[in-house]
Amino acid sequence: MTAPAQTWSAGGNWRSNLKLTNALAVIVVAHALPATAADAPGHAVQQGQTILEANCSRCHAIGHDGSSTHPQAPPFREVVTRYDPSDLAEALAEGIVSGHPDMPQFVFQPGEIDAIIRYLRDLKSKL
Repeated sequence: MTAPAQTWSAGGNWRSNLKLTNALAVIVVAHALPATAADAPGHAVQQGQTILEANCSRCHAIGHDGSSTHPQAPPFREVVTRYDPSDLAEALAEGIVSGHPDMPQFVFQPGEIDAIIRYLRDLKSKL
């Protein structure tokens, strides 16, 4: 009895080819998963909440309960029932202009906008 040939591609033996195949599989799986915990959707929701707390909570209630401190600033839980969070992306990028003159104009970066929208979607889903 003769052993079958162990090579299956040109330029290498079966062990080096197996190592290469395993390495490629690890790379493919690694790219399919979030690179870090910071890329996970739950982290983006938390990041969005943090951004809103830093920029908006002075006037708006940003969570599931509580009152806004500014009489003309609706709680965000009401805002998400009036507007689809995805529709707010352009306004967040260009600067939200409100109906009352004392609201500062905020302009957010693309990563911040994504996090804010994820937070607002999460807020809406829990109403």
